Amino acid sequence: MKKFTVAVLIIAAFIFYSLLFSHTNQVAVVPNTSTNSKPSSPSVSSTPADGGAPAPVPTTTTNTPSGTYKDGSYTGSVADAHWGNIQVKAIIQNGKITDVQFLQFPNDRNRSIMINNNADPQLTQEAIQVQDSNVDIVTGATDSSEAFIQSLSDALTQAKA
Repeated sequence: MKKFTVAVLIIAAFIFYSLLFSHTNQVAVVPNTSTNSKPSSPSVSSTPADGGAPAPVPTTTTNTPSGTYKDGSYTGSVADAHWGNIQVKAIIQNGKITDVQFLQFPNDRNRSIMINNNADPQLTQEAIQVQDSNVDIVTGATDSSEAFIQSLSDALTQAKA
């Protein structure tokens, strides 16, 4: 009977631990990855025939039409990502973000390298899609994502037309 009680307590503790900590690091990135239509939406934004759901997406992207930013390269501030610093440079051409380059990122630990090799391209791609620093936080790279947003926001503030 003692073995059974100990086994039940261990299982209960595991379930409690799983429920308590499994939701703390979950941040969904998937809903806004369907924004592949955003870059083309300014030129073909009048397609409401698909229904009411797609209409808000083009409306959001029309807030940043081409010509929003001054052309050039703008370096953002250095932002602390807990395990290292992140600094980005925004490349603006024809008033649009065409690239975001990482000048600094945490790369002194294998775990940091793995996280940034995964998160950095996602953050760059989404920033180019939304033409803003308002990007979703990448799951598992919260600190890096927040530092990216901070540095990119600074760079885009400099680039405002």
